[in-house]
Amino acid sequence: MFGIGDKVVYPMHGAGIIEDIEVKTILGEDKKYYILNLPLKEMKVMIPFDNTEDLGLRPVVDEEKLEEVIALLRQGLSDMNSNWNRRFRENTDKLKTGDILEVGEVVRNLMIMDDKKGLSTGERKMVNNSTKYLLSEICLAKDIDMEEAKRILHDNVHISIEQERILEKEREKVKAEADAKKKAEAKANE
Repeated sequence: MFGIGDKVVYPMHGAGIIEDIEVKTILGEDKKYYILNLPLKEMKVMIPFDNTEDLGLRPVVDEEKLEEVIALLRQGLSDMNSNWNRRFRENTDKLKTGDILEVGEVVRNLMIMDDKKGLSTGERKMVNNSTKYLLSEICLAKDIDMEEAKRILHDNVHISIEQERILEKEREKVKAEADAKKKAEAKANE
């Protein structure tokens, strides 16, 4: 159970603060609802008490877990499906969990892919939305403003992007050397 003032995450919506607990009569039955203020979307959401687990409502992470996420943002591209449609579904499933590490992985991977070759329209929308969800939790977990959260996110993902650029140059060099070797062997065999 949560209380008024608690900072929570509502998967696929972002982090917010429980502003109130209200009882509403719906179809003749009284039900309790959390009134969640989601600053990211500038809206309030009513979440039924008895449905919080099914919806994945959870507390905002602590500093230790947040440091794990920040470290994850620097780890470079993880294995992903090359088929964009399957990758999109897999990433959607990760985002639905509401797990900050899963969200962080999706954000990092899509930002790296965007730098490397660009994203489809659907993936661009996904990275924009998932980045906002992650930023909203960073803001509440660290009690900082959005600009500071963006700096933290982008500085750490930039490390992964630079690592990927270096790896790509190394792969190109190895390929060029292998191609040159094949050409030299073919010429020697003539």
